[in-house]
Amino acid sequence: MSIESMLRSRIQLALAAFGVTVTPETIIIESSKDRSHGDYASTIAMQLAKQLHQAPLAIAEKIVANLNLDGIEKAEVARPGFINFFLKTETISTVVKTIIGLDQKYGTSDFGNGKRVNVEFVSANPTGALHLGHARGAAIGDSICRLYKKAGYFVTREYYVNDAGNQIDNLAKSLYARLLEAYGLTVVFPEDGYH
Repeated sequence: MSIESMLRSRIQLALAAFGVTVTPETIIIESSKDRSHGDYASTIAMQLAKQLHQAPLAIAEKIVANLNLDGIEKAEVARPGFINFFLKTETISTVVKTIIGLDQKYGTSDFGNGKRVNVEFVSANPTGALHLGHARGAAIGDSICRLYKKAGYFVTREYYVNDAGNQIDNLAKSLYARLLEAYGLTVVFPEDGYH
């Protein structure tokens, strides 16, 4: 179980202790941007304020009062109704053990359920100059494919290579003309050639 899932479950149980039922998916858990605000934070008290007709601070206080603090150093309420979680070191370090245990499978999900996805990227013109955008497109395209695959999609990568037709015929004629020139022969360069 991830830390976020554990916190959602604890909040859900704390809310149930005073008669509020929510699904875990509705409980937002975010990594704190400022370490002085803890490791994680939740806005559930502010989400429920209108529904419960209570101030977010009062709801947050009730949640913290009913919270199972096993593995949590402390949980504190901050205005306007945040719940900040400071985790024990051993709780955070369980993530490292999970990552090592799962190795390459860490982060894998079946969200995509085998749905087919085709990603076309780069498609550089072989008769034109390559530039930094082609390299960036290749890196981004391949990364997108890897993310889709990790999320359970069946991924087809498509790198369109224009290797047929007049453009390539002209490229071949141009290369042949340059080869003959390299051997010292007089050549009439193709009219539509690549100089």
